[in-house]
Amino acid sequence: MTDLSLWLEATGALAGAGGVGYAKVRAPRVYWSLVGLPVTWGRFAWSYRSTMEVCGLAVQPSGFRAFMTRNVSRREVRPVPPKVRRVRPVSTGLRITLRLPAGLEPADVAASSERLRHAFGVQSVTVAETKPGYVELRMTGYDVLRRVRLPGSARPRDLVVPVALREDGTVFERDYRAVPMALTLGATLSGKSVYQRNLIMGLARLPVGLVGIDCKRGVEHSRYAPRLSALATDPEMAGHLIDALVLEMSERFDLLALHGVSDLWGLPEHLRPVPLIVFIDEVAELFFVASKKDEAARDHTVMQLVRLGQMARAVGIYLEVCGQRFGSDLGRGATALRAQLTGRVVHRVNDKQTADMGLGDIAPDAVVAVTAISADRPGVAVAGDTSGGWSRIRTPETSPAEAAAVCRDFAHLTPDLPFLAPFRPVARPVPPMPTAPPAIQPRPATE
Repeated sequence: MTDLSLWLEATGALAGAGGVGYAKVRAPRVYWSLVGLPVTWGRFAWSYRSTMEVCGLAVQPSGFRAFMTRNVSRREVRPVPPKVRRVRPVSTGLRITLRLPAGLEPADVAASSERLRHAFGVQSVTVAETKPGYVELRMTGYDVLRRVRLPGSARPRDLVVPVALREDGTVFERDYRAVPMALTLGATLSGKSVYQRNLIMGLARLPVGLVGIDCKRGVEHSRYAPRLSALATDPEMAGHLIDALVLEMSERFDLLALHGVSDLWGLPEHLRPVPLIVFIDEVAELFFVASKKDEAARDHTVMQLVRLGQMARAVGIYLEVCGQRFGSDLGRGATALRAQLTGRVVHRVNDKQTADMGLGDIAPDAVVAVTAISADRPGVAVAGDTSGGWSRIRTPETSPAEAAAVCRDFAHLTPDLPFLAPFRPVARPVPPMPTAPPAIQPRPATE
């Protein structure tokens, strides 16, 4: 009987250990909630003061506090770390609110985030200022970017599209009213197209107009034809389409002036034109010319595009510019256009100069993070903005067939815009793939 109970105990222990190991690999949220969270919380509570001191995040107390500690409490005067105001567990990690003592600023804590990550044994630590004097440590217990799945509550609304997941477990959203123009860079197979698919899938569900400029003969955007209001598939057609958009922008400004408002959203709803999002798949194709005689047309198209970037936000026309490389080396007007693109998302790139062009002018610290993205993690990118902040993100894997199916399902939301009628794409059925004859011809069983 003793041998049987010992065998049962050993078997139960092995099964439990195996279950924990399986959960750590296949169900990291479950493992974090059952094992990782209590261990990390205990490690944080036990070693917080000493960790802050060795990381240089403790300051000398005020003279009055030092006097009271030395003469009343009869204790040694030690540096004062940030005071913990709140510890909140979440499904992906811990959220810790700290009150900074005099002499510390949020940048000091952010500079020590990598040291804090190793000290507390977590996947990542990011720092966000919540209000003056308070910061929030966002600890992530496991690699949330390894298998990305957006929460069910992340749904498109107004002009806000959830498109990726940040490394701290929060959702990265593309808000066109807050960041009207954006630039997305990435090398081949970096996940740039997947990012664009997720954007189109979210926008297809909203009452907006989608305009595609794909100078690679439409190989990327033609599958979204049922939901597109216009599609240009070569540089000449793209030039005419951009001219039409500039003319529409001028007419919308006349409408704003007539009603005495300075923004599209100040108009009554029944008079408000439909917002337009313009996707440019490979912007470099608009700058390249085959001969010198084409340079005038190229310069005109680029300058018109710069005009859209400068003024079109007020009339509800937004740009999504994508490319492998973007900078002054493309030609005249490239730098002027880039200056209008507030949002920046940079995937894996082939050279550091491309990362500098995308993020060096707004978030220099993010350039190092871009160059560290490995080729075996497509979809991982660094998102920055003009405030200097940046974060690692990853878009969930989405196939072209899934994006095309969503565009077909919501084709009824495509607005009827007469000025874009000459550019309206025709959805053609996809021809079946030819099947090769079998290598071995079957032979009848009987003659």
